[in-house]
Amino acid sequence: MTELATMDFHPQPQAGEARPWAFPAPERGTLDNGLTVLRCHRPGQQVVAVEVLLDAPLDAEPAGLDGVATIMTRAFSEGTDKHSAEEFAAELERCGATLDSHADHPGVRLSLEVPVSRLAKALGLLADALRAPAFADSEIERLVANRLDEIPHETANPGRRAAKELSKQLFPAASRMSRPRQGTEETVERIDSAAVRAFYENHVRPATATAVVVGDLTGVDLDALLGDTLGAWTGSAAKPRPVPPVSADDTGRVVIVDRPGSVQTQLLIGRVGADRHDRVWPAQVLGTYCLGGTLTSRLDRVLREEKGYTYGVRAFGQVLRSAPDGSGVAMLAISGSVDTPNTGPALDDLWTVLRTLAAEGLTDAERDVAVQNLVGVAPLKFETAAAVASTLADQVEQHLPDDYQSTLYQQLAATGTVEATAAAVSAFPVDRLVTVLVGDAAQIEEPVRALGIGEVTVVPAE
Repeated sequence: MTELATMDFHPQPQAGEARPWAFPAPERGTLDNGLTVLRCHRPGQQVVAVEVLLDAPLDAEPAGLDGVATIMTRAFSEGTDKHSAEEFAAELERCGATLDSHADHPGVRLSLEVPVSRLAKALGLLADALRAPAFADSEIERLVANRLDEIPHETANPGRRAAKELSKQLFPAASRMSRPRQGTEETVERIDSAAVRAFYENHVRPATATAVVVGDLTGVDLDALLGDTLGAWTGSAAKPRPVPPVSADDTGRVVIVDRPGSVQTQLLIGRVGADRHDRVWPAQVLGTYCLGGTLTSRLDRVLREEKGYTYGVRAFGQVLRSAPDGSGVAMLAISGSVDTPNTGPALDDLWTVLRTLAAEGLTDAERDVAVQNLVGVAPLKFETAAAVASTLADQVEQHLPDDYQSTLYQQLAATGTVEATAAAVSAFPVDRLVTVLVGDAAQIEEPVRALGIGEVTVVPAE
């Protein structure tokens, strides 16, 4: 009789004792040229992340030149007084570095990632791009042509088209927030190197800029590195720039952007609300997450799991402009897509979810799961230097204190179910939502009108 072989199993791994965690606290300083610097030593992070914020907001763009901030931003990496566009790209590649940039309502941001061993060289390239960008005629013409090529593709994208229409509906035409961030075909084609240079000279200077540096800075003389690179950047002193007030019209209504033959309808339902300076923000974050922040949220549970209308629906808050004086504004929205025949039923069920939330509130279980997901995932979310640098840059951009993120997690953990419910109901009142539907108007208009959720208007897809 053959004996059965025995196996020795390794002991099952056990969870270790939880260690306390807090969002990293930066050190602040100022270079001789007025550049504000936030640094954060993160042991083990051998790829250093650098974020540079420039006070060049979209509302500072000259009339008729929407998109000039975007073109300028893209042109920063297209040559300097020391390197042509090709040479600059090659030098970045030799450093193993990446340099990204974008322009948005609060301002322009450049994002550099580079191994710490090549930080000095990469900071030099970044400083050259800010100090003496070439803005060559040929490069600006190429960037403008590329941007013009992008616009038709964006118009053909239902999600982008819905976002464009919602901004147009919410904000008055005179407001920069009502128009596409990167400009329209009409405005972009007017941009030339002279316009880019003028915008640069009027708004880009170290005195109003901030650099955030995050990574393992062991053995790095960061003061010397910054002094030799970004510290060599000069510019005039800052002048106070008036910030225009933000107004919005969130009267309940429906706008259908007609796309004949579309098999799906893109939904974007939104309004404006409080920014991060408002004390309701933590409760608003928690309540919005319970409503549509994840696969277990109410909207997904009904529209995806129970009804099968969609692959997913999300609710979120996005800060457009933040200010301590209360003039900041955030976009509060619900987005997703449903199959065309079920557009009416899906909207009906979505409104039912919102009405039920107002009538019955959230449950303690929903609140507890949301807190666990939002607070518990933070140590993993901020594992990389880039994630920490980006969040610190957000805080600077939105005029928040350096300990804001740590305080936010404490506030989320302390927010109760009643507070979260009240904030979510206030964020998404059923009679104050602008609904944008990108889909086949011939099929969805009548079912949507029958819902009575607001006056319905149909516009062409362009």
